[in-house]
Amino acid sequence: MSLDHVFTPNGAWRPASDIAKAVAAQKISALAVVEAALGKIERHNPMLNAFTDVTADRARATAHALDAVIAKGESVGPLAGVPFAVKNLLDIEGLPTRAGSKINRDRPAALRDATPVERMEAAGAVLVGGLNMGEYAYDFTGENSHDGASRNPHDITRMTGGSSGGSGGAVGGSLVPLALGSDTNGSIRVPSSFCGIFGLKPTYGRLSRARSFPFVGSLDHLGPFARNVEDLALSYDAMQGPDAEDAACSNRPIEPISALIGQDIGSLRIATASGYFQKNLMPEAREAVAIVTKALGVTRHVELPEVARARAAAYLISTTEGASLHLDRLRQRAADFDPAVRDRLIAGAMVPAALVDRAQKFRRWYRARVLEIFKDVDVIIAPATPCIAPKIGQATFELDGVELPVRANIGIHTQPISFIGLPVVAVPVPQDPMPIGVQVIAAPWREDIALRVAYHLQEAGVVAAPHAKAFN
Repeated sequence: MSLDHVFTPNGAWRPASDIAKAVAAQKISALAVVEAALGKIERHNPMLNAFTDVTADRARATAHALDAVIAKGESVGPLAGVPFAVKNLLDIEGLPTRAGSKINRDRPAALRDATPVERMEAAGAVLVGGLNMGEYAYDFTGENSHDGASRNPHDITRMTGGSSGGSGGAVGGSLVPLALGSDTNGSIRVPSSFCGIFGLKPTYGRLSRARSFPFVGSLDHLGPFARNVEDLALSYDAMQGPDAEDAACSNRPIEPISALIGQDIGSLRIATASGYFQKNLMPEAREAVAIVTKALGVTRHVELPEVARARAAAYLISTTEGASLHLDRLRQRAADFDPAVRDRLIAGAMVPAALVDRAQKFRRWYRARVLEIFKDVDVIIAPATPCIAPKIGQATFELDGVELPVRANIGIHTQPISFIGLPVVAVPVPQDPMPIGVQVIAAPWREDIALRVAYHLQEAGVVAAPHAKAFN
């Protein structure tokens, strides 16, 4: 069978919907698609270091079963035969859930897949493995001291961003068309920006986190990465729905949006985030926002209140909640942590409770003020990262004339948004020498609006996932 149904002439994956239609029509088998993905992983993962586990036997068995169903003339899901991989903090049956750590490798193997994995496979997608990540998701760089750094497919000397670094590298390098990751303070949007792909951080509580390893329960989100907006929407639709096994998962009914993303955006009120979001930007980040806002015809600006304080409160809540989760591990196996992660968690364990209480009160105030702004606008455009991907191992960079630590400041523009659980689509703006992302932010539960704007930008040729030429 020809792989023309799977790959474009330059070796990038075709849209997941095209692959699924070809598989359902028996133009190519699901097994052939999976073998193509496994071949790409075998050839290119040694350079990208995106995968930590490859579930080849499972993938082949799943694909074989799917082909048997199709041969009987039975219907299959909208992602039939599409390979995907998941950040290794999501449970994969039969494997210990690493969460990027050394310690977790001693855990028993998971007895069941995480809910998002189950739902993707129920839609016909085929899991091919687990992906590298920053230890316990407390990372913005994609550098893991146990498994090694994920490497950027557009320049392997550069970071993928984190903590979903393997997810960004795997999709950006076309090892798989789809991946899942998590976002607490920016861990979907940062790798999307650095690796030049699309990422969706849904509304907090929209997608189930059941059987995934937590970092900060009040901030953790799960979401998809893809090379186009249609695939983001298909993945999102596949994973929607209430789940009693995640107390934070909303009981809102499923609201499919794949068919809605092409709707006209002319009536939408779109604004650019001003003030804080216009600072701490390198020229390439400023230019990317300008390109997007010009294409959308945006002339309006809105200023979110007390954004710097929101970022500080997000940091405080993250480090204290994270520390609470890991106290026993810190006491018993401190030497087995990445030192940078360990030291921040220890610091979090010593934060006075009164400060955390103030941060939570501020969080409620800040959310109410931002929701007031969304009464007058539908979408806010903001930078995703302050710069293109830094070099692996780079300790500092200069923002607005001030030298700052890279690790702590990559998420400077993402943390104030995830802090209050807003849905965001990160869209990639191709630039030389590296792509960079822009955030398309909507009000809670309006993923449809953010995806519509992203789709409009994609169809206008303003945003796109550039092909990493070295990985055909």
